[in-house]
Amino acid sequence: MKADENEFFRQATLRICGHLQIEVALLECLKYLETVIPADSIFLSVWEPDISSLRVIARTNTFEGEKTDILIQLTKKAKTSIEKLYTGFKISTWPDAVIINDPRADPITKDLTRQLKEEDSSLLHMPLETVGRPLCSILVKVEGKKKYSENHARMLSLLKEPLSIAMSNALEHREILKLKELLVDDNRFLHRQLLQISGEQIIGADYGLKKVLNMVRQVAAHDSPVLLLGETGVGKDVIANAIHYSSSRSNGPFVSVNCGAIPDSLIDSELFGHEKGAFTGALFQKRGRFERANKGTIFLDEIGELPLQAQVRLLRVLQSKEIERVGGTKTISLDIRIIAATNRNLQEMVTTKQFREDLWFRLDVFPIWIPPLRERKSDIPALLQHFINLKSRELKLPRIPVLAQGAIDPLMKYDWPGNIRELANVVERALITNDDGPLDFKNVQLRGVNLTNTEQNKNPDGLNKVISAHIQQVLAKTNGKVHGPGGAAELLEINPNTLRNRMDKLGIAYGKK
Repeated sequence: MKADENEFFRQATLRICGHLQIEVALLECLKYLETVIPADSIFLSVWEPDISSLRVIARTNTFEGEKTDILIQLTKKAKTSIEKLYTGFKISTWPDAVIINDPRADPITKDLTRQLKEEDSSLLHMPLETVGRPLCSILVKVEGKKKYSENHARMLSLLKEPLSIAMSNALEHREILKLKELLVDDNRFLHRQLLQISGEQIIGADYGLKKVLNMVRQVAAHDSPVLLLGETGVGKDVIANAIHYSSSRSNGPFVSVNCGAIPDSLIDSELFGHEKGAFTGALFQKRGRFERANKGTIFLDEIGELPLQAQVRLLRVLQSKEIERVGGTKTISLDIRIIAATNRNLQEMVTTKQFREDLWFRLDVFPIWIPPLRERKSDIPALLQHFINLKSRELKLPRIPVLAQGAIDPLMKYDWPGNIRELANVVERALITNDDGPLDFKNVQLRGVNLTNTEQNKNPDGLNKVISAHIQQVLAKTNGKVHGPGGAAELLEINPNTLRNRMDKLGIAYGKK
C-alpha cells in the first residue's frame, strides 16, 4: 500500500501517543502499521549493561499487547558484539531503522529470535532516543526472510520521535511502579516488624535500669556499633528500640533479625538479598534485611547463633558498609547503624573458635549489660502493673483487675530465670484463669513453685511496703500530682480513684490533685 508520509506519521502518532499503557499503544500502532508495511509483531527491549543482557519489556502481535519481563541470555559472542556496538554509542550516528532480513547472520538477533522462537523472520531494528535512561530499541518483525526494503525502513524511521517519547514515558512509569512496589514491600515488612514489638515500655528507667538508660543516652547520638549483653528475656530488643528512637536515625527503618531463627541455607538471602534467578526458586529480586535497614538501624539479635560463613560477610559490612546480593555483582553501599545482642559469652566462643575474634572486636565497641530481673526486683511492682494493663487489653477483658492483697509477695521472692518475658507470661496465665475478683497467682506455677494463698499471706506487710515505696517515688516524680496528664495515676496506668483508695489504705497523704 502506497501511503502519504504525513498522513502515515499523523495516524501512527495518534495511536502511539493515545494510550498511557505502552503495550496498548504498540498494539494500536501495529494494527495501523501492518496496513502500510509488512509487520505481525513489535518488541520493545532495553539493554542492561550491568548484567550484559537484553530485556524485552513489552510485545504485541495483531491480536493483543502485553508487558513482559523476558531476559534474553546472550552468548559471549553476542555480548562482545553488543558491548562494542554500544560503547560510546550515539543515536545520531546510526541510521534510524536498520534492516535485518536474516536474524541468524547477526549474533545478537540470532540469540534474540531463538529465545523468542522467531528465527524464521525479518526485522526492522530502530534505537530510540530516551535521554538519561537505558538504551532502548524497537523491533518490528514479520514472518519469513528478506521481507523488508529500504522504503519500509524509511517509513518506520518517521516514527522514531513519537516512539521515543512513548518509550521514555513507559520507562518512567515502570520506575514509578517499581518504587511503589518497594514502598508497599517496605510498609508490609515494617508492619510485620511492628506487630512483633510487644509494646513494652522501659519500666525501671529511674531504678533498676537507670545505669543502662544512661549508657543508651550516651551512645544514641553516635553511629558506633552497640553490643547488648544479658540473659534471655531481659528486654534487649526494647533497649535496641530505645537506642534507635533516641538517635538521629529515628525517622529511618528499624529492622530486627533473629539470627538463630533463620536456617543456615537461607541466612545469606535473608541478610543480603538475592537477584532473580540466583538459585532455584529465586523467581524475583529480593532485598535483604541490611538493604531494608538503609538510613536506619539493623538489630541482630542472638548474634552468637550466626554461622561462621555469615560472620565473614557481616565483618565486611561492618568494615566497608557495602553488600552484594546473592547472585549479583553490583556493590550496594549502605548507611546503617548496627546493634547486636546475645545471651552467650562471645569471648569464650572466640576461644573455642565458634565466633570470629575480628568480628567480636568490631562489635564490642560499646557493650551494655542489661541486668536480669532478679537483680532489679524493685522494678517488679511497676512491671506487674504494666503487664496487667497490657495483657488485659490484648485479652479484651471487660475491665482491668486489681491485685489481691499479698499477691505480689511470692513474685518478689522468686528468682525469675525467664526474666521479664516469664513475668509477662505469668501475668497472662493468671488473667486467663482469674475469676471476676481481685487478681492473684494461686493457680500459676513458677518452675515448679506453686503460688498459694498461704505462701502469699506469710508476709503481707512486705507487699504494702514495696507498693507504698513505689507510689511515693512516683508521687515525688510528679510533685504530688495524682490526676490528669503527667500525674501519678497516668504513670502507674491505673484509675485515679483506684490510686487514691490504695493511698488511703496505705496511709499516703495527698491533696486534691
